Amino acid sequence: QVQLVESGGGLVQPGGSLRLSCAASGTIFAPNNMGWYRQAPGKQRELVATVTRGGSTKYADSVKGRFTISKDNAKNTVYLQMNSLRPDDTAVYYCNTDNLFDSAVYWGQGTQVTVSS
Repeated sequence: QVQLVESGGGLVQPGGSLRLSCAASGTIFAPNNMGWYRQAPGKQRELVATVTRGGSTKYADSVKGRFTISKDNAKNTVYLQMNSLRPDDTAVYYCNTDNLFDSAVYWGQGTQVTVSS
């Protein structure tokens, strides 16, 4: 059983910052790639940022220069530092990983981020 526990969402004013965390745990489990996705009301889930096991990162064009993904390998935790937040960043943010041992894909429960004045 693999669990992804997310935290750090909330309400923030435009231009503000939030930091999301996602801790992964389980038996016969090691995170391979880790990432963040988001889904706004009425829209499809989209990639925000990913980080490979080796540390390479990828970002959606809409967040480049504002968001930073990082990870703590010892804690199996991935972070998303979000700066200069805009109203169109409002969405439910989901953590994602795949298991190094069997390639199974797992999702977190989602955390709401609302950017509004």
